[in-house]
Amino acid sequence: MSTTQSIAVLPFVNMSNDIDNEYFCDGITEEIINALTKIDQLKVIARTSSFAFKGKNIDVREVGKQLGVHTILEGSIKKSQERVRITAQLIDVADGTHYWSKRFDRELIDIFELEDEISLGIAEEVRNNFGHFEIQERLIQEPTNSIDAYQLFLKGRSLQLKWTPQSINEAISYYDQAIALDKNYAKAYYANLQCYGLLAMWGYIPYQKGIDLAISNLLIAKELDASLPEYPLSFVGKFFWEEWDFKNAYVHINKVLEINPNHIDGLEAMAELFMALGFFDQALVHANKLLEVDPLSANNHYTLAHIYYYQNEFEKALEVVNYALTLNPELELAHHLKCFCLIWLNKRADFLEFIRNKSLVEEKQLLFKIINEKHTEVPHEMIEQWARLGNDQTMLVPYDLFILSSSHLKEQAFQRLRELIDQRRGQVINYRQEPFLQPLQKIKAFKDLHHSSLCLSDIKPEKDDGEKSTSAVLDNGQIASLKEELLSYFIEEEPYLNQNLSLKFVAEVLGLNTNKMSFLINRAFDTNFNDFVNSYRLKHFKTIALNPKNAHLTILGLAYDSGFNSKSVFNTYFKKTEGVTPRTWMKSNLS
Repeated sequence: MSTTQSIAVLPFVNMSNDIDNEYFCDGITEEIINALTKIDQLKVIARTSSFAFKGKNIDVREVGKQLGVHTILEGSIKKSQERVRITAQLIDVADGTHYWSKRFDRELIDIFELEDEISLGIAEEVRNNFGHFEIQERLIQEPTNSIDAYQLFLKGRSLQLKWTPQSINEAISYYDQAIALDKNYAKAYYANLQCYGLLAMWGYIPYQKGIDLAISNLLIAKELDASLPEYPLSFVGKFFWEEWDFKNAYVHINKVLEINPNHIDGLEAMAELFMALGFFDQALVHANKLLEVDPLSANNHYTLAHIYYYQNEFEKALEVVNYALTLNPELELAHHLKCFCLIWLNKRADFLEFIRNKSLVEEKQLLFKIINEKHTEVPHEMIEQWARLGNDQTMLVPYDLFILSSSHLKEQAFQRLRELIDQRRGQVINYRQEPFLQPLQKIKAFKDLHHSSLCLSDIKPEKDDGEKSTSAVLDNGQIASLKEELLSYFIEEEPYLNQNLSLKFVAEVLGLNTNKMSFLINRAFDTNFNDFVNSYRLKHFKTIALNPKNAHLTILGLAYDSGFNSKSVFNTYFKKTEGVTPRTWMKSNLS
């Protein structure tokens, strides 16, 4: 995937008087991000990283650098009663040029068509400026026939993304209201499914009650729309985390990624699955894909750090987890992982400073001593304290198990590990890779604790972009013939003088669709549509600029007469091509 064919959609600014419309702006932004991710060869930055810049006044060139993209979309939304106005502009981060901008005024009832129109317009302009990729006819389908239900869904989504027990419960109430207005709103049922599943797994509602509610929503949702990635994703949690059925989990994660190859939850699940199996090369592929599309997610950096940790690359893991904690200092699992890295690296001073005022200080200090000092005993009172916790109060990270395993109490540790595996506890799903549990691998029964039916031979090889088929492909004979036809058309008809010339218009003249037209220009001329057209405009400009009859015209007037419709685009393209500004060129050629 070309790095120039890349975009970050920054949160649309709320221009409405009502502060509550913030959720609507955020929801529209996310819908456009999700729509663009459906385009195979376009790199689209995920919501978490794009929203890291919400409300911040940072130069777009710095944003582009941090996110690794060539294009930034900025915009604003004003919603009043039954109308919505959306303005959007595309910026080339290399030089800050605004190379496309548009304002859309619509009735609110047309919001889905508008989201689709904006998404397609953005994709087409990125392609016109940075090279070919194929675009579907539609990127957004109407999820509900009720605008009120859609607004309730967006409100619920904004609350769900706060990821607190209270906000998730509030989100469910909004999803329920959306469903009350539209019984066929599949995405609302899938959202409820995820919320109930999270509340159950986190222990904020009785487990079986949460699972039953999740399943009841799934049964309705799958009858309404099984084509959404949420459908196969709903089985991933069940097979992977609940049953440790890695083969079925792999099948369903693949189904998610077939629908959307850059689906964040799908990529993360695949990285986690390969980690649990010890397939670290494959885990790294998916962890790096995660970071490519979501580079400012603390969770994604934590995932990468964990892969290094399980490979005993503790310095690397420490460096990455430190960055995760700069992105989100509250990420508790990252705190524990950093603690473990400091233990294995025997960095006592850093370790003691880091665990100050943190939880489980006694357990952490004891684990440090057992790993780095000889003949450390485990206090009997501590073992009794762990026993009193019971299965329902298992620590987020099993320090008790790690301490017992690293001490002389290995048989006791093995029995505890067996209990946790029998209960399919997520805390130990990576037990075969965990450095603290390596002493238990010498126990004969260790290898029989759990067996996966998924083998390396079952894993599909990753395809690169060059292997992906496209309906836009033309054979060499067609390319040669159409190239001559296109050149003749531009020489004879001079369509480039039309300031509103579009790829679609040229494609229709040659009897092609836009995907094939884009492919033809890219393959035959090794350039993109806008540069192809602007090369003719620039040649025309030079011709008329040197004609004494036009001495009374300004440089900008000559540019507009040549087909350019923007001063910044003309100046940027001229300097990129000629190496000097238009004014400097005029002086040197007219003197």
